[in-house]
Amino acid sequence: MITILILGFILLVVSYTLKQNASPASKYAQTLKIAGVLVIVLGLFSSMFKQIDAGRVGVQSLYGNVENDILSSGLHVINPLLDVTEFDIQTQNYTMSAIHSEGAQEGDDAIRVLSNDGLEVVIDLTVLYRISPESAPKIFKQIGVNYTDKIVRPVTRTRIRDNAVYYDAVALYSTKRNEFQQRIYSSIEKDFKSRGLILEQLLIRNINLPASVKTTIESKINAEQEAQKMQFVLQKEKQEAERKRVEAQGIADYQRIISAGLSDKQLQYEQIKAQKELAASPNTKIIFMGKGSAPVILSDK
Repeated sequence: MITILILGFILLVVSYTLKQNASPASKYAQTLKIAGVLVIVLGLFSSMFKQIDAGRVGVQSLYGNVENDILSSGLHVINPLLDVTEFDIQTQNYTMSAIHSEGAQEGDDAIRVLSNDGLEVVIDLTVLYRISPESAPKIFKQIGVNYTDKIVRPVTRTRIRDNAVYYDAVALYSTKRNEFQQRIYSSIEKDFKSRGLILEQLLIRNINLPASVKTTIESKINAEQEAQKMQFVLQKEKQEAERKRVEAQGIADYQRIISAGLSDKQLQYEQIKAQKELAASPNTKIIFMGKGSAPVILSDK
């Protein structure tokens, strides 16, 4: 817009100069004057309309004074002299990683902290955040458009270092990881809010420990897994022993009940039933009857 206005004024000045001089080119003075006026009008007219894309807001400023009212997405009619700076209010991410191709900065950008036991822990982290639309003028006045390097990066790294000292390395790597993540989230969220930023999520991508500590942790985990496995086996054996004991007790109870319920007359009745069934069989058989004892039955086969 400024360029178009300057061009229009230049055309007006040139037309005025040509008109004052008696030269062959003076006949173009009127044409240049009309062109200059048209260019200025076109520049002013086009600068009165400002389109803000979806997911962005515009902050208006005039000679260093920042307007508190923001321009939301859409087409707006504004003062041609206003300067509009756009801010992205969609979710943004900032990653700090030891892997060169993953981080927002080139090279190893992981966060190195000292744990409670004096060991260096390397943390890869992703911050998901966005600008509060209403706070865009405040950010523009106090921070500027480079809020990522001025606020997001230093605040995140500082708060992680401040909170890591409350945990030892093994706890950060295993049992206290979620607690640590929640703790740094609360502190970073508070700082972001005071600056007009909204922290959506904090993702700890990886925690790297010294090699010696990793070996110790892996050995401990393996030992715990073996202990849990052995406990499972012992529990299973106990259950099997209990099952056999119950089964044996059931058999003993059955035999005791049968023994208590049988009598001589009952046995004699069962023998007579068996003999009747045997006699009804088509096979040849020989029965020896002993005095005072059960009969002996022989088949011809």
